[in-house]
Amino acid sequence: MKEINIGRILMQNRHKKGITQDELAEYIGVSKASVSKWETAATYPDITLLPRLAAFFDISIDELMGYEPQMDREDIRKLYRKLTRDFAEKPFEEVMKDCQDIAGKYFSCAPLLFQIGSLFVNHCMLSESPERRKAVLKEAIQLFCRVREISGDTELDAQAVCMEALCLLQLGLPEEVFALLEPLEGVRMNPEPLLASAFQMTGNVTEAKRILQAGIYSSLLALLNLLSSYMTCCADAPSMYEETCRRLTGIAEVFDLKNLHPGMFLSLTLSAAQGFCALNEKARALELLEDYTELVLSDKNPLTLHGDSYFSLLDEWLERCLPLGDSLPRSEAVIRKSMGEAVFNNAAFESLKGEPRFERLVRLLKS
Repeated sequence: MKEINIGRILMQNRHKKGITQDELAEYIGVSKASVSKWETAATYPDITLLPRLAAFFDISIDELMGYEPQMDREDIRKLYRKLTRDFAEKPFEEVMKDCQDIAGKYFSCAPLLFQIGSLFVNHCMLSESPERRKAVLKEAIQLFCRVREISGDTELDAQAVCMEALCLLQLGLPEEVFALLEPLEGVRMNPEPLLASAFQMTGNVTEAKRILQAGIYSSLLALLNLLSSYMTCCADAPSMYEETCRRLTGIAEVFDLKNLHPGMFLSLTLSAAQGFCALNEKARALELLEDYTELVLSDKNPLTLHGDSYFSLLDEWLERCLPLGDSLPRSEAVIRKSMGEAVFNNAAFESLKGEPRFERLVRLLKS
């Protein structure tokens, strides 16, 4: 990690001013050879000259030094995994302070800032009060805004926008979500078939299959999320709710979602149970909650991202292309704990309290 880029900054600003190395050397009181060595990074200027150089170019000393610490993807992964463990094992505010210090040091590293913001979103529920949770979400929004300011990466920018929208929803600010997301509506193209065809033309069938598996997997998760949201919107139309749930369940069964992506399966199951409870179909809701609880308590289905016999080339894609590889956004212990709380602290299931089947599930989840 090279944090000091004074040679490049000197050259850029000298060209911007339209002056030669001789002219800069004369102003500073050094030889032309010294300026040449500074610009090629063979040597650095004496520390006592930095204020004068910065003043000459009308920039700060940090700008003069090109201080832009960066962290590579593997280091970000390691750090994220460490911090998820810390959130599970250490006091919340202590880990928050560590995250804030890291973000301050690497304030020009957009991928890292995105992950720090994601950590805040995924762990804010561990804070001491609703007010503190809101403050953490607002801090996350600031980081996502910073990512969009500096990244220059359209995919990362889009992810930051979605995370910012998620924070705004959790803060109860739908109008701001409209302002943020509505300009982004439009046709979305999937490049995977074109890329796969290109790889097939070069004889690399394995890579073609890998790209298509990744596209199918990503589109599957997107479709399930859309169906889940649509099912929630159909709570005022029982027949449409039932039909959407049937289609969603069918897709989940065809792709063996319970084993392929248990985290997604649990989220969809909980959402469906909430809907049936709202429709006063308690038996359906309890049936879904029993399946949900069994999976939450099971250690047979790891929550980490992974492929299966159908998505046989997915693991390599996950490791190569996702910022965190197959890692979870939170530690598995924290996730399973929150999954339990999503049942016994959920106002949507208020009507089930007192039902023996529901009380049994609550005891199991609390234990």
